[in-house]
Amino acid sequence: MSAGKIRICLAGATGWVGRALAPAILAAPDLDLVAAVSRTSAGFDLVELLNLHGPPLLISGSVEEGLRAGVNVLIDYTAPQAVKNHVLVAISKGVSAVIGTSGLSDDDYEEIDSAARRARLGVLAGGNFAISAVLLHRFATEAARHIPNWEIVDYAHNEKPDAPSGMTRELAHRLLGVRGQCVLRSIPETQGILAARGATINGTQIHSLRLPGYVIAAEIHFGLPDQRLTIRYEAGSGAEPYVAGTLLAAREVGTFVGLRRGLDSIMDFE
Repeated sequence: MSAGKIRICLAGATGWVGRALAPAILAAPDLDLVAAVSRTSAGFDLVELLNLHGPPLLISGSVEEGLRAGVNVLIDYTAPQAVKNHVLVAISKGVSAVIGTSGLSDDDYEEIDSAARRARLGVLAGGNFAISAVLLHRFATEAARHIPNWEIVDYAHNEKPDAPSGMTRELAHRLLGVRGQCVLRSIPETQGILAARGATINGTQIHSLRLPGYVIAAEIHFGLPDQRLTIRYEAGSGAEPYVAGTLLAAREVGTFVGLRRGLDSIMDFE
């Protein structure tokens, strides 16, 4: 292990994104994969299990165990019900964190931000680390400065456990800072079944579809009299689009204090 490398613990190492991230971390000259966590594969050799090139790396069964390897950054792609605790444990051990798992609430993020600031550490939550998803957020934010009316449709396969996605939660959070509340027709005054109008999150209506055959995607629909604008992001079936953004987050998360939401918070768009 070379001096000066960022020492990484990858939680969810054998999952969908983890399987794409592990070889990328091993190949990066400035990163060192020193710990891997997978509750279902604990005790196995990650390198052998994923047919990778590198020295043996025994998989830990918990984040607490993985952090004992002397870690600088935790990258977490596990489950919505586990990620907040994982990040808080990492912060308590003096470790920065990159959150790739979706499903956290604004209250969860506030708790993580407070803990990170007390510890003088950085945490970056992406929602979606694909560059095209980052651009969706950026273009939608710009559009919202000129068109005050919008709603979001969130798509995913039926096996995705959380709704709405972290990407659309993050988008609603961003748009709240641009225009504030954006619900033209009062939901409580809607006639019929209120749930048919979706969920109001940070002042935005979000509608989630979960169907077989669908990929992760999001549309934001803007409307003015006689004018409509739709911005759509759609993922493929592979995890590779998330790799470069996650590695960028791992490299930059040690340069600031507190929680940042969105990969664009560390990107230079000028």
